[in-house]
Amino acid sequence: MIQVIRSFKLIINYKTLLVTIMAVLSTYLCYSLGWTAKFPDMLVGVAIVFPVVFSIGSAYTRRETALQRFSDFKGHAIAVYYASRDWASNKENDLPAQARQLVREMLHTLRMVLRAQSKQEWDEQEKKMYDQFSKLSMLTMQFRNFGVQSGEISRVSQYISKMIIAFDNMRIIHRYRTPITLRAYSKVFIYTFPIIYGPYFASTFRDFSAQLEYVMPILYSFILVSLDNIQDHLENPFDEVGEDDIVIDVEETAQFLS
Repeated sequence: MIQVIRSFKLIINYKTLLVTIMAVLSTYLCYSLGWTAKFPDMLVGVAIVFPVVFSIGSAYTRRETALQRFSDFKGHAIAVYYASRDWASNKENDLPAQARQLVREMLHTLRMVLRAQSKQEWDEQEKKMYDQFSKLSMLTMQFRNFGVQSGEISRVSQYISKMIIAFDNMRIIHRYRTPITLRAYSKVFIYTFPIIYGPYFASTFRDFSAQLEYVMPILYSFILVSLDNIQDHLENPFDEVGEDDIVIDVEETAQFLS
């Protein structure tokens, strides 16, 4: 129940209440002034619901792709650590400790990159990430000194290459999102539609029992703004605001580095 309430609070916020109040006022004024009209119901689906649902589906697909790329990054990072621990014939080395520390730092940097709010912060963290990729690559070159064969070193280099590709995929997902024009179009209609439809809601007053006249504008406002809030929470899967966001937990991964 607590989880349901928390989720409900994420999609019902001040914007929902503001649009609902405006829709009720618009309906009341239209009824008081005798402004009524029979607008087609299908206009809501064509103009708003379809674009918003499309945006939600697109954002969810991006989130699923981001999860796969994060899994690739984490899995290959752990594989590099296991290689540093198990593949050397000479166990008298500190390769596992260096690899463990570097992987932890890279996961922390990845989290900071994907949560960056400004371009300057983004550029700083991105440069730091590539510096750490370089350190990880140089670390693998030390494997040869402790009995790791060239073919196995080449395989570890492929792991690092796949980590870089996974990071770049997540970077692109973070930077390039749902088309801005589509989002702007959806928001304009979502926040104005319940108000513009005041004459239509006023025309239905006689269809409802007393005290239920404002059910339609309230429902329209709650449904449309809630859909927009859902889309906003899915838009950035890395900001750790919505309950469906991707959480990069460094300590959770660190438990496998032993």
